[in-house]
Amino acid sequence: MESRVLKPILGVYVAAFLLFLYGPFVVLTIISFQQGPEGGPQFPIIEWSTYWYKHIFGLTPPSRIAPLPVGEALFRSLVLAFMTMVTSTVLGVMAAQAFRKRFKGASFVFYLIVLGMMVPGVLTGLGTSLLANNIIGIERHWYTTAFATHVAYTFPFAFLVMLAILNRFDASVEEAAWSLGVSPWMTFRKITFPLIFPGVLSAMLFAFTLSLDEFPRTLFASGRDQTLPLAIYGTFSVEIHPNIFAFGVLTTLFSFALLSVYGILMALSVRRAKKMAMQEDIV
Repeated sequence: MESRVLKPILGVYVAAFLLFLYGPFVVLTIISFQQGPEGGPQFPIIEWSTYWYKHIFGLTPPSRIAPLPVGEALFRSLVLAFMTMVTSTVLGVMAAQAFRKRFKGASFVFYLIVLGMMVPGVLTGLGTSLLANNIIGIERHWYTTAFATHVAYTFPFAFLVMLAILNRFDASVEEAAWSLGVSPWMTFRKITFPLIFPGVLSAMLFAFTLSLDEFPRTLFASGRDQTLPLAIYGTFSVEIHPNIFAFGVLTTLFSFALLSVYGILMALSVRRAKKMAMQEDIV
């Protein structure tokens, strides 16, 4: 009886959650096909058109609506996200590897690392800005101060992912390699890393996506250079046109493409791990 009552309630809850999660994206996608250049962000749309997608790539005749200033900002955001992804993942793997053995002050170090994801972004960005300008005396840039704040924010996520992976790791595999005279570095490269690679992929995805759309920390720490979220915010604050929604659809599709690549790499990694396990069983 309880299951008969509970299942419809859970179904309604899941449907409401999905509607809340994807409803704005559906509306945004519909408005992005508004007629241009006179059509604005009205809903429902006046007439279906791909004008605003062409407008993003400069394929429309000149009009009073300026192109989105996102070219250089997009490049900065992608480079910054890649730099953050590599740095945070490497630091996350190293830190999680260190926590496999108990050491003095481990609890303090753990909470010190996790603190980076708990401090509000506005405070982190403002503090970094004040530190750079008034104490260190360096100019703020997206590749220096903003990069440091992004790493401080994404490193804890990568660390927690890798900590969960390595806590379930069977250390006897490494001990077997060491007993055969294999060096620790070679053991990590040939045995440990292939087995924890799915976790590394997850940490990389976390760091990249969190850095790509990071706003409050970048607002204070990037100086005069704009990243993609800042450029979109600057456009929103002046005038809203459906070209912003079209660009939002394209960036969302890019995110889905990243998830697809992640899924493919994850499947290949799992298949490789299973193959290695079967070979070990045979031996």
